[in-house]
This record gives sequence, C-alpha cells and structure tokens, in this order.
Amino acid sequence: MDWLFTPLSLEFLEGWEVALGEWVTLISLAYLAFELVRYAVLKKLNWTLAGDTVTNFITFAGFVVITYSFFALAYLAVLSWASQFAIFDIALNPATIILAIVLADLAYYWEHRFVHRVNVGWVTHTVHHSSPFFNISVAYRFGPLDGLMAMAFHIPLALLGFPVFLIFFAELVVQLYQTFLHTEAVKKLPKPIEAVMNTPSHHRVHHGSNPEYLDKNYGGIFILWDRIFGTFAEEKAPVTYGLVEPINSVNPVTVFLHGFARLGRKLAASRSPGEFIAAFLAPPEWEPKRRRATKPEMPS
Repeated sequence: MDWLFTPLSLEFLEGWEVALGEWVTLISLAYLAFELVRYAVLKKLNWTLAGDTVTNFITFAGFVVITYSFFALAYLAVLSWASQFAIFDIALNPATIILAIVLADLAYYWEHRFVHRVNVGWVTHTVHHSSPFFNISVAYRFGPLDGLMAMAFHIPLALLGFPVFLIFFAELVVQLYQTFLHTEAVKKLPKPIEAVMNTPSHHRVHHGSNPEYLDKNYGGIFILWDRIFGTFAEEKAPVTYGLVEPINSVNPVTVFLHGFARLGRKLAASRSPGEFIAAFLAPPEWEPKRRRATKPEMPS
C-alpha cells in the first residue's frame, strides 16, 4: 500500500485533468450519437428533441464563457486566501487525491441541496433541470452562475489544507462522473452499486418533476450522502422530466435566463422588505402574497 503515499507532482495532476476532460468529451459525443439512434429506433426522435440537444450545448458555451471571464480568478483567489489559514499541510499523493474527491463529493451534495432549496441558487440551477428530455447532452446544460456556486462550499477543503489545484481537480472528477448519469438507456445496476454509488436510475429520480421525486438524490458520485441525510428516493414510477412549471421552449436565451425572469416577477410582486428578501432566500416554490392568490399551489 506504499503507492498510496507516493508523492506526486502538480504537473502529474494537470496531465490527468486534461486527459480526463478530453476522454470524457469524446466518449460523451459517441454516446450521444448512440442515444440519438436509439431515439430514432423508438420513434421518439423529433425536432423538439433535436433543438433541445443543440440548446444544451449552447448553454454550456455560455456557462464556460461567463465562468472563465468572471468567476475563475475569484474562485482561485478565494481558495488561495483561505489556504493561508489551513489546519494541515496536506501533501499530494494518491491517498490525498482519493480523500479530496470523497470530501469534494460531500461538499457537492450540500452545494447541490442549497441550489435546489434557496432561490438565489435555483435561478441558475433551474436551467439544468428545465429539459423535458434525459440524455447525455443534458449533462452539458448549465446556467449562467453555476460556476459561482461551488466557491463557498470548497472553502472548508482549503481550510483543511488541500492544495487549491487538487480541490479544483476533485470537483472536476465529481462533475465528469455525473456526465454519464444522464441517460435512459441504462436501467438499474447491481444492488451493491445502487446502494453506494450514484447511478442513472438515481439521477433520473433527481431530474423528475413527479411530487415524490422532488428534491431527492442530490449526490454526485456517492448516493450514500442522500441515504445518510434523508434525501434518497428510489426510482419506481415512470419519471416525468423537467420543471414543475415547464418553460416549453428550446430557445437557448429563454432556457439560459428563465430563472432570472421568474425571480424578477417575484421581486416585482413583492410588497414588503420581508417578501423582497424571501424572493432571494426562500425555497423556489415560495411566492409573494399577491401572486399566491392567483396561482395554484405548487408541490414543494
């Protein structure tokens, strides 16, 4: 087991980061081609699905431009600042890489739960959930501020003493793993895997707008976090994908910004400081009093 504690260089980790990104992209595109053929065989391939697929990649391009133009330096600066107060000086080796990925996945669970249950996070994360389809292209459907949300949840890792680039690498692994969860073609896996790992079945539940599936299965790599913290649901009934209030659009601008438009309507209807604050900090289903009177009650 000595190999677990063999020192590694930053260049080694950078090489793995590039290789993983390239291979996942190539495999994803090949798998998307398979899924489109599958849709065609099942006679489910239509212009709406095709437009939705193209929109998914357009939102991804927008997300990348915004993230690297405005948030990447802030992310590095904040974590570098937090690293000054680190409790430990954690070395870079296989053992610490594995530990960082596990802890990054736990951080992702709480970040993911936050963006679902606090409206200021949901205004951007809603983009990812707005597709009425479920294929690997949906993994690339990002909102404009998704790159900002992880920052606060990674500060504890920097305070523990994990190198900043290792934190970034661990988050990348968590995100890349989830790419392959976005598919209907893979049914349930063997029970030991379903018990511990996040799987396509578990993630289909997460993307469901069925009342029994709302706000379930937040985990990234491990479904254990949901089992521990009481947010797990098993896939039983057929999943209805998309939002409780669908946007019914494949226009990439509408998809990318609909969360902010909905927030704007809530702010416009707010009639007190408390309602104005709640529009940002309450759960997504919250509505100002004057809108509650005219809208049917939405499941929470």
